[in-house]
Amino acid sequence: MAIVKMNLVRAAGNLSRLDRFIEACYNSGEFQPENAVEYLSRSMGFSELREENTFAPVIQKIEELAKLLGVTLKAQPVSFEEISNTPDAGKVSAFEQEVARIYAERKELTDQLEACDKGIEQFSHFESLDVDLGELFACEFIKIRFGHFPKDSYYKLLAYDENPYLFFVPCSNTQTEYWSAYFAPQSKVEEIDRIFSLLYFERIHLPGGAGSIAEIIKNLENNEAIIKEQIARLDGEIGSYWQENSGEITALYSHFKKLDELFNIRSFAAYKRNQFYFVCWMPAAYIGKLKSNLAGLDDINVEIGQSEKKNADTPVKIRNSLFVRPFEFFVTMYGMPSYGGADITAFVALTYTVIFGMMFGDLGQGLVLGAAGYLMWRFKGMALGKVLVLCGASSMFFGFIFGSVFGYENLLDPVYRAMGLASKPLPVMESVNAILFFAICIGIALVTLSMAIHVYDSMKKKLFGEALFSNNGLAGIVFYLAGVSEVYAFMSGRSLIPPAAALACLSAGGLCIFFKDFLIAKIDRREASERASPGEFVMQNIFEMLEHVLAYFSNTLSFLRVGAFVLVHAGMMMVVFSLANEGRNIVVVILGNALVIVLEGLLTGIQTLRLEFYEMFSHFLEGEGRPFRSVNPSFKSAKKQLELK
Repeated sequence: MAIVKMNLVRAAGNLSRLDRFIEACYNSGEFQPENAVEYLSRSMGFSELREENTFAPVIQKIEELAKLLGVTLKAQPVSFEEISNTPDAGKVSAFEQEVARIYAERKELTDQLEACDKGIEQFSHFESLDVDLGELFACEFIKIRFGHFPKDSYYKLLAYDENPYLFFVPCSNTQTEYWSAYFAPQSKVEEIDRIFSLLYFERIHLPGGAGSIAEIIKNLENNEAIIKEQIARLDGEIGSYWQENSGEITALYSHFKKLDELFNIRSFAAYKRNQFYFVCWMPAAYIGKLKSNLAGLDDINVEIGQSEKKNADTPVKIRNSLFVRPFEFFVTMYGMPSYGGADITAFVALTYTVIFGMMFGDLGQGLVLGAAGYLMWRFKGMALGKVLVLCGASSMFFGFIFGSVFGYENLLDPVYRAMGLASKPLPVMESVNAILFFAICIGIALVTLSMAIHVYDSMKKKLFGEALFSNNGLAGIVFYLAGVSEVYAFMSGRSLIPPAAALACLSAGGLCIFFKDFLIAKIDRREASERASPGEFVMQNIFEMLEHVLAYFSNTLSFLRVGAFVLVHAGMMMVVFSLANEGRNIVVVILGNALVIVLEGLLTGIQTLRLEFYEMFSHFLEGEGRPFRSVNPSFKSAKKQLELK
């Protein structure tokens, strides 16, 4: 479990050999290209390699064709030796023309099918009207309107009964509307139209046709069946076309994807006339393979070493075991550790799992949580599932300690007696003070450990002044523990260490923190903060000391939530069993447990993460590192993969 060691690889040579060098890096394993211009002086005359990407439009066209065909394209591996033969882009145009022809014909048929469907739907409302539409529409002096209006309007229409020019025929109705037709003389049609407009009549225009409405519907249904047969024929033609050409289309797609990927990698290079300069980061484990792949490329000058810039510029790759790896997400969510520092993922995995289990201690509910996590991981591939498996196991362990199984407090009594115990190791409701005190002790231990990690991290980076004199360094640890001893002595009347020693440690640690800027600047050879007058210096550092003291105090007290959640969990299950008539109503017990698992499980996860971020990470994790983003054979765009800072 560590931060992977990185090497900076620089290469220079003839521009025609750039692809060969990229090939050597590619075949060696992971690497991250850098903007080479940033590693060169402007006086050297190098500029960014700017080329026209002719491959992206072809890729887009192929993907559009695949979408039309209704198939999913998956690029196949293509070696660097194979990409020397550029495929014929004209074949893509031939594919495009054939697919366009098929789909133009299909589009015309689907439009006809939609028209038939719409016609059948419209005519069906007027099927009770037994007249020949051809003859009806041919009337010279009578006009007919088809449409629908609200039922309320139908009753309002009765007010126009005496109008001799209005002839209304209801045809069908729904719960809210009447579908109908009305007739009017040619000379009075505008007047009648205004009346129906006031009644919210919505006119529809039926397609012309001869015969009765029932006959027209029958003809439309026959046409619809014929069109569907034609569409099915074309769909079969599309399927056959894909089967015949899928191999060639996929090969073209894979080839151009590889060329596009190579283009994006080349864009990181710098050039001057016919010379290139290329820079990339590579894990040290792959350097041996790279040297082997560079054999025979004597015309390319390659330099392998560490960056001349600060460590903060080096990308960070974290390597952890299978069980610890899922917790990397929590670390990177806060911020990537700096290169050369310590990887704290294992610390997070241990503390998060233990704290979660304590706050959510129930053997049965922990089993459900772990099972849910396993299913999420096994069938959905979710990394969170692995976290839930470990948290569920921790909940089961502490559930055994607390003697709780789905809220039942006595189920494990025979097990305890078999183990020689009189009762459960820690009855929650009978040990409130002990649980809260233990939570504070956990807080003190984890805060101290967090500062110790900061000391270790600073020592690894050779920041000895920071390790010794910062508020999160050795001086901070001494000051904090001496303060804890004094507070304990004040509250209990008993001292953890002799009062004189505690006072000496408190004073020494406080003085070191008070003058930390000066001391750290001297030892680590940093620039000290802007000089201020003695009065400003004293006041500023007094307020900083107060801030540090309050931070220590609040960080420690925050761990009371661990004990509080233990009690809350037990209290919620007591409420569930009270509602379930002391467990007799099994349905209420099941529903109550389900609610507790979902609701309290979520809250516990959030609160545990809060403790990690604010009470622990704040002491040692600056989050200034940048992640290592590798180019690999995944056919992803290098530009999208490499979000360079």
